[in-house]
Amino acid sequence: MLTMTDINTIRNLRNNHDKSINHIAKELDVNWRTAKKYADDDLLPQPKARKKTGMMYTEKWGGIVSLWLSEDAKLPKKKRRTAEAMTTALKADGFPGSYRTVCVFIQDWKATHYLETLEDQGFERLEHPPAEAQLDFGTMEVCHDGAFKDVKVLVMTFPFSNAGFAVVLPAENQECLLEGMKELFSQSGGVPRKIRIDNMSTAVTQTKTKTEQAVLTDGFLRFSMHYGFETQVCNPRSGNEKGSVENKVGYVRYNFFSSTPIMKDFASFNEALAVELSHDRERIHYEKHVIINDLWNTEKTDLLALPDTDYPVFKEIEVKANKYNEIKLDNERIHVPRVRNYSIIYGLLRFDSYQLISTDGEIISEGLRPYMMKKRAIDWQAILPDWRRKPRAMHYSRYWKYLPERIKLFLSHPDWKEQEKRLNQISGLLVTHDMLGIDTHFYDMFSASTTTDAYDIDWHQYDAFLSLTGEVID
Repeated sequence: MLTMTDINTIRNLRNNHDKSINHIAKELDVNWRTAKKYADDDLLPQPKARKKTGMMYTEKWGGIVSLWLSEDAKLPKKKRRTAEAMTTALKADGFPGSYRTVCVFIQDWKATHYLETLEDQGFERLEHPPAEAQLDFGTMEVCHDGAFKDVKVLVMTFPFSNAGFAVVLPAENQECLLEGMKELFSQSGGVPRKIRIDNMSTAVTQTKTKTEQAVLTDGFLRFSMHYGFETQVCNPRSGNEKGSVENKVGYVRYNFFSSTPIMKDFASFNEALAVELSHDRERIHYEKHVIINDLWNTEKTDLLALPDTDYPVFKEIEVKANKYNEIKLDNERIHVPRVRNYSIIYGLLRFDSYQLISTDGEIISEGLRPYMMKKRAIDWQAILPDWRRKPRAMHYSRYWKYLPERIKLFLSHPDWKEQEKRLNQISGLLVTHDMLGIDTHFYDMFSASTTTDAYDIDWHQYDAFLSLTGEVID
């Protein structure tokens, strides 16, 4: 490569001494084309094209992480994946890089997209004796029946060992709280001697002040007497007084709900979550440098024994019907045929269901409580355009697992052009149908093609195979 002094000499010989290109090339011992370039061409400065290299830019990995970051940028911060979670997901697919490689790429991506400020999340360190627990709710998201649903996760932690337990519930009322505590006691194999809570309205009817103690609701007080634990209520706006469970709620969210999990029903999901948390207790305590499960095995010997009699959780209310045969439950109107014929109606509410009972003991109506059906549809119309721009990363999208199995297979064609065609077909149908409707009426919407190739699917045989494996097809 010629220096600027050499280039200046070539220009001087050409312009001021009228030398030919052949003469310049021979005299300076350079290639003729090089001499011609620097002698006659304009030498205007050009910005350098700084093309980034590395596996995150030259292979598919960068596209996958970019798609994840784009999707997460539209979500609240508490629902976004961590860099560690992304690295784990990539390595499961054969990613040869390191956690640091992913972090550098994420930092580079965020620098050109958005900036985030870091907040100090630290609390004062407290000492806790064994068998004392802290309790709190957190709001998380699951996918249920092809739609997103907000659920409440009741978390109980034991600060002495840092052992944590959690149960997913449909709401945050007193019936759910007490039912969740029963399940947590069952998972832990005993009852904490003391439980610290905040001023949650489901347990506290009058908050704690500088001069007066908190007053518990009758239902919660009766429950605590049955199980024998002492209740400690924090001061208002003092989350640091139960910092262990505050941190554990975040830990559960980022480790078990970072990518919205699929929930078949509450019972099976809670069983799976309990297994995951039991495995999580095999890690080393952050401060005591001992396996958490070993500390927990020591601590749980101090727990109170579970009572012999199970505590029945329910709530009785009196219900009134309007002239349209409607009753109001959980701020929702429910139509019950001929309910107006009954002068007095009692409602028996459990955490997930209700019964309407007459004064004669007749069950007038029963069903799921209204909040059990509340869901949010997945915005597939906003998701599919991203997939069309990055078809190779489509299978790695956080939303891919929420597709019905038949639609997944339909979009998993090896040819990119065919993939794009099928994505456009799905996008067009989403204007007038939802994804579950497309899956249900799949054969009517996608008639058999006249041309076939080795990758075409006989959908009737595919459904027959799913039936043999026990999978339910909507």
